[in-house]
Amino acid sequence: MNAMHARKIRARAIAGTGALEGRVAPLLERIYAARGVGSFAELSTGLDALLPVSSLPGVSQGAALLKRHRAGRILVVGDYDADGATSTALMLRALRGWGFASVDFIVPDRFRLGYGLTPEIVALAREREPTLLVTVDNGISSLEGVARAREAGIEVLITDHHLAGSQLPAADVIVNPNVVDPDSPGSGFASRALAGVGVAFYVLAALHRDLQGEGSLPAGAPGVGQFLDLVALGTVADLVFLDGNNRILVAQGLLRIRARRCVPGILALLEIAQRTPDRLVASDLGFAVAPRLNAAGRLDDMSIGIRCLLEDSAEGARALAAQLDALNRQRREIEGDMQAQALAAVRGLARRPLDQQRKGLVLFDTAWHQGVVGLVASRVKDHSGRPVIAFAPAGDDAMLRGSARSIPGVHIRDVLDAVTVSHPGLIERFGGHAMAAGLTIRAAMLDDFAQAFDEEIDRWLQRIDPDDAIWTDGMLEPADLCLETAELLREAGPWGQGFPEPSFHGHFEIDAARIVGEKHVKYWLRPAGTSTRLDAIAFNLLDGERFSAPPEGALQLVYRLDINHYRGERRLQLMIDHVSTSTAV
Repeated sequence: MNAMHARKIRARAIAGTGALEGRVAPLLERIYAARGVGSFAELSTGLDALLPVSSLPGVSQGAALLKRHRAGRILVVGDYDADGATSTALMLRALRGWGFASVDFIVPDRFRLGYGLTPEIVALAREREPTLLVTVDNGISSLEGVARAREAGIEVLITDHHLAGSQLPAADVIVNPNVVDPDSPGSGFASRALAGVGVAFYVLAALHRDLQGEGSLPAGAPGVGQFLDLVALGTVADLVFLDGNNRILVAQGLLRIRARRCVPGILALLEIAQRTPDRLVASDLGFAVAPRLNAAGRLDDMSIGIRCLLEDSAEGARALAAQLDALNRQRREIEGDMQAQALAAVRGLARRPLDQQRKGLVLFDTAWHQGVVGLVASRVKDHSGRPVIAFAPAGDDAMLRGSARSIPGVHIRDVLDAVTVSHPGLIERFGGHAMAAGLTIRAAMLDDFAQAFDEEIDRWLQRIDPDDAIWTDGMLEPADLCLETAELLREAGPWGQGFPEPSFHGHFEIDAARIVGEKHVKYWLRPAGTSTRLDAIAFNLLDGERFSAPPEGALQLVYRLDINHYRGERRLQLMIDHVSTSTAV
């Protein structure tokens, strides 16, 4: 919640055009304008507003390739995160439901085989004698793996959304919104923010269109829209930018889950997380379902999560969801210990003279778990305000695997690319996005890599003005601090990455405070100058960095409006995101 460095609180600039005036509530008009919404049409979440399937390059060829293998053996090569799990389940449910003869999946063990379509995965895949390999949420950097599959006479369809390197794999078909034809740079897809599951959905939509046109769908075959629950979960879980197209996919998926017209696995994960489907919002998927699904890939085997999403019986789904919940509890314990060690190391670095402080942080411990370093890197980045890479042993003493997390303005994949150019051989392999990436280095190269990474981050920071402010939607009038406003904002989403849930700041007097669960604080507070008493909660406030006891008196808070359901009663509750003892903005 609270950073080790000072952060300013600023209200988002409102650059509205008046296009929404009179069509939405004034508060929503202000919020949407601050997010760049310029017309009422941009708020549409109907499927008719979705970008045309045919506009994604490669989908027609991908559909045709799948059709050629309808009677063959298709093996889906998944990934070990929630985006990969939902993409895999989506492919299997759709192809099996549409009469394909043999469809199965394989997912890499991140601790032995690493990421993507590696030669080792191809060797395992060959034991099943597939005629077609379909990658989901991976493959765009799998040059060697694709070559090995083609040598074995296996065709390859890559569906991915990660950024490509300087060379593309020699797959039969590649579908990736971030691969642009260099001879026609303006011909790309209008939404390059699709998650891996979104790319898979578009390929399947093209396939369904073709099969339907031929009249070759089995009787009672599901429509492609029936899989939007999986698309919504994977899109939210992968933290991709919620542009207009992604908001449609998420909104439509949420509608299906609220109506309980979704896979039993999602309902089981919601149940074990004590979330009610009929009140579901995007953040419930992100904070309740996705971590439990991701825990399988982080600590064990993502096939547990995939099987949960493929299970058709409620009883079977509950049993698998219970396994995922147990893994998630274990993950939280491991992460807590690793995070404490990492933050202690960061505090030590911060005590160095300014001219010796790192611009980019590289952290490593021999006892760290490679499945959890990404979460640790994210937490440390939030606390330090600097790009971070956390490394763990990669199964042997010779290699390290790392996860990188960045700050706005520093494109972390481009940073790693620049390091490979200036220091050949320093990085074994890497891939990722602007804000997150994964990489493998030799353990003996750690110090050299840390120096090269710091130098490259320093060059980036000299070209940008880092924005580490906490941005809010301004202040609310006391009359707007009510249940009706919370309901209005809840239904106005979906909110998420790049289209943030509305948050506000203001000054409050604390009437009372109570510690809950060691690190959380339950507050009863009043907006400054009023007698209205409100409930609020601040999760993980007592993290030992800024506060060891609940701060009281007059505070400035950054908060969101939430609805607390307790014993059949619905009450307004403020979700506190940031606490400042200063009253200055």
